[in-house]
Order: sequence, then C-alpha cells, then structure tokens
Amino acid sequence: MSFTAATAAAGRALARALPGVCAVCRDWDARGLCDDCLRRFAPLRPRCAACGNATPHDVPHCGQCLALASAFERCIAGADYEAPWDRLITAFKFHQQVELAAVLARVVERALRHAWRDGEARPTLLLPVPLSRERLRERGYNQAWEVARRLGRRLRIEATPALLQRGRDTAHQIGMTRREREHNLRDAFWVMPHTPVALQGRRVALIDDVLTTGATAHAAALALRRAGAAGVEVWVVARTPLGSA
Repeated sequence: MSFTAATAAAGRALARALPGVCAVCRDWDARGLCDDCLRRFAPLRPRCAACGNATPHDVPHCGQCLALASAFERCIAGADYEAPWDRLITAFKFHQQVELAAVLARVVERALRHAWRDGEARPTLLLPVPLSRERLRERGYNQAWEVARRLGRRLRIEATPALLQRGRDTAHQIGMTRREREHNLRDAFWVMPHTPVALQGRRVALIDDVLTTGATAHAAALALRRAGAAGVEVWVVARTPLGSA
C-alpha cells in the first residue's frame, strides 16, 4: 500500500472511531444517523414499484402509474420528501454539506435491502443523474454522484460518474408540471459516444436525491435504454408525495 493510500485509510479509520452526532436528533451516533431516527422518519412502508409513492399495499403500479409510460422499470425510494429529509437534502444539495451523502445513502440502502427478493436480477452498474457543466460548476459537485459512489461501496456494485451526460443546462423545474418538465428535458441526456459497450445487456440503477414527477428519471432512462441498457431502475433518497409536486 502506498503512503498516500495508507494515510487515507488511517484517516477513515480515525473518523469512524471519533464520536459523531445524528444529523436529525443531534444525539451521539458515529454513523451520522441513529437507528431510532431512521425507523421513525424513513419507515419501511408499502410503495408503488413503478414510481416509489407510498401506497396502502405493495403493488406493481399505483393508479397514477397505470396511465403513464416510463422508460424505467422500478423505483425504490428511501423516504418521503418531507421533514427532516427536505431540510437535510437542501443542506446537502445547496449548502455544501457533502458529508450528509453518507447519511442519505444509508436511507437508500435500507430501502433496497427491504425491497430486494432472493433470486431477482439486480443492477450491476450505478449511475448518477448528471448535472450540466454549468450547474456542476456552480455547485462544485454532483449530489447524485456523492450518494451513488457511497452506495456502490456499500453494496459492492460498480459506480461511475460520467458515462451518462447532460448535454445542456435546463431551466429549474420547481413548480413545473410533468408535461412541462418532459418538454424542458427533451434530448437533454446522452451517453458518451465511446462508452455504449459498457451498457450492453446490463441492468442499471440511476441514482438521484429526489423524485418529483419522474420526468428527469424517464428522460435519463430513455437515453440509457437507447444506448443498450437491458433495464433501468431508479433509486432515490426521497419521493415527493402525491399532491406535493
């Protein structure tokens, strides 16, 4: 092991050994999110397998999804986009609190392990929903990649940041309807020309922080399917509840 790698490993070990606090209740917890807050604010509840919205029972499609075509096959959401996750995601996304990525990745991982069934085909490649160059320059990091790379390590699944690209900056979509978002995102995503072979026949998971109408995930998944992906799932930290989009 090189000196640099050994130093980094020692730093990680020291960080794990030092006391920390839960990002929600501020009680002591070395992992950044205590089990009590995880159970209380991210309960393992039935969700529509197609869009991730909470439902009374586990169903392949909720009533809304029956009327919508989607390029992705499945959505797994860690929690609803409400307190405390709305506050934490805002801090993570817009206020440089990148350390919250580990907390948010844990929320997704717990939902995945609950949803997975023995013998089912699972994604072998994790990709973040990309930012445009302008938005990445403005923010300094892609929040989706920060979650994706941590999930990749935890789940031992390959994760890569740049295979899927966002070719142009798009208008902020807060307040837009699904149709307006779809128009805003038309041809916004594309796969790097020299890398489609990396997608051929593979199941891919797209990682993002929040799913609202699903228009962004649909556009990104469509680009991946056109480039040869065998299937696309969407994994998000939080799902905006029906009626809140």
